[in-house]
Amino acid sequence: MPHTAARLRVHATSQIIIPARLASTRLPRKLLLAETGQTLIEHTYRAAQRARRPGGVCVACDHPDIYEAVSGFGGHAVMTDPNAPSGTDRVAEVARQMEGTAIIVNLQGDEPELAGESIDLVIRLLEEQPAAVMATLATPIRSREQLLDPACVKVVFDSSRRAMYFSRSPIPCPRRWDDQLLKADPPLFHQHIGLYAYRREFLLKLAEMPPAALERTESLEQLRVLAAGYTILVGVVDEPTFGIDTPEDYRRFVARRRSPLRNLSV
Repeated sequence: MPHTAARLRVHATSQIIIPARLASTRLPRKLLLAETGQTLIEHTYRAAQRARRPGGVCVACDHPDIYEAVSGFGGHAVMTDPNAPSGTDRVAEVARQMEGTAIIVNLQGDEPELAGESIDLVIRLLEEQPAAVMATLATPIRSREQLLDPACVKVVFDSSRRAMYFSRSPIPCPRRWDDQLLKADPPLFHQHIGLYAYRREFLLKLAEMPPAALERTESLEQLRVLAAGYTILVGVVDEPTFGIDTPEDYRRFVARRRSPLRNLSV
């Protein structure tokens, strides 16, 4: 019988929760695709296990098929409300039962190549800065095409690496364009990486907060946090990550996994 969030009791300083939804518009049932010999959700789970700081990994499932896939490779799976409106709500449903956990990491199920060091970084940011309630990641943007792509979420932050704004539009927006702007050191433009670490109490509060106008306009849930006046810390990593959203994304992922030159730690 699948475990439900109501039965879960986990105690650790930090935990990774992977919200896993079966339905996906552009790539149906993508988390169960297995052309590499492993399902996509297993790749993501194994990537999460390479982080050193978290006490464990849990998949918050919305469908028995995902639950069975995770259980099949020995992973920890929990069934959640299939009608949860967002991944954050699904993560919060599980986190609500983790009373002894201080920090919750929300890792998307379609991020199979995220480095364990990146997960450790967002946790460390919250451990080192008690005033912050949330942390995330960014990586430099080095192409104009990426900068102009609405699917690539941009972030700007202050000198203390506190997020100032997230947008689908180019930010900062140069008054006059020059390709040399992409080579600035330190970089001017950053892509947001959708990995989040929350203080557990704040995550539960966030799940109860109504959407903000900025959030609805940009369709970016993290703007709810900024609009409410909270601090989001931003850690910067050099290497971009490749989320799996489309069939082409998945084909490229499979090719990278099969390449004899790929990094064996991925």
